[in-house]
Amino acid sequence: MSFTAEVRDELARCEPECEYCDLSTLAALTRVSGTLSLAGSGRYRLTVATETGAVARTMIALTHRILKLKTEFTVRKSVLHKVRNYLITLPDQPDLDKALVLLGILDRRGGLVAGVPRHIVARPCCRLAYIRGALIAGGFVADPRGDFHLEIAVQGEEYAKGLCDLLEQIGVHARVNARRGSYAVYIKSAEEIKRLLQLIGAKRSVAEIEEARAVKLVKNDVNRRVNAELANQTRSAGAAQHQLALIDELDRRGLRETLPDALAVFCDLRERYPDLSLRDLGEMADPPLSKSALYHRVLRLEKLIEASG
Repeated sequence: MSFTAEVRDELARCEPECEYCDLSTLAALTRVSGTLSLAGSGRYRLTVATETGAVARTMIALTHRILKLKTEFTVRKSVLHKVRNYLITLPDQPDLDKALVLLGILDRRGGLVAGVPRHIVARPCCRLAYIRGALIAGGFVADPRGDFHLEIAVQGEEYAKGLCDLLEQIGVHARVNARRGSYAVYIKSAEEIKRLLQLIGAKRSVAEIEEARAVKLVKNDVNRRVNAELANQTRSAGAAQHQLALIDELDRRGLRETLPDALAVFCDLRERYPDLSLRDLGEMADPPLSKSALYHRVLRLEKLIEASG
């Protein structure tokens, strides 16, 4: 099961906080996943298509319990993608038009409601229930082991902005992005995603995100340390090769025998331990020498060769 499916399944099992919360959830489900068709003058047909069993179960259960309407249920299987597609249809029937007004899909004059219906999200708990329904119906939550990303795919710019405003009201910052005639309300911040899922009841999913984030932090820290160590080793190796080249040049010019004791000791140490850093090389001296002391001896060798022309 994908992480998105896990989140949807967990949200579909959340209990309502008040008697109107289930209506808010059902309203979001039908708005995000539903298609409204005219079946004649004043007659309608509502179809909800989904690949998620949690959406289908929630849609049917709430429709029967709240709206008392008849539903038709069809399961289709895609041969190409090998996934099931669930089709829930509310055929034309008495009181369907009233139910569409109650759900905030139609206004009282029979016109389509473009934005988020205000009467559905009047209470704070109902706002959370509505957002929960929208995420169950059209949400995507990336596996937290990869990039952090949450989005809700919807139709209509005004509705997308309304959903974005609804998220702002509960303290979650989201943005809207247009995509081939549809819109995505999206969040890319791990903290914002955690806050949203915590508010709408996906506590188990939040725990998974926190665990994945902790693992990422450890991996990133290890990678930084490894990269720093490799960089240090590369610099040390390059410096050691430069110092060996200085010693070879001293030999070529016949200056090795005239070196002061301090410089002669350094040359002997470097030839015996060609791969050590200056810090480690100093520990091999007797008595031990500091990295700074050895570095100044390298500078003296460079000046000596430069002065010899």
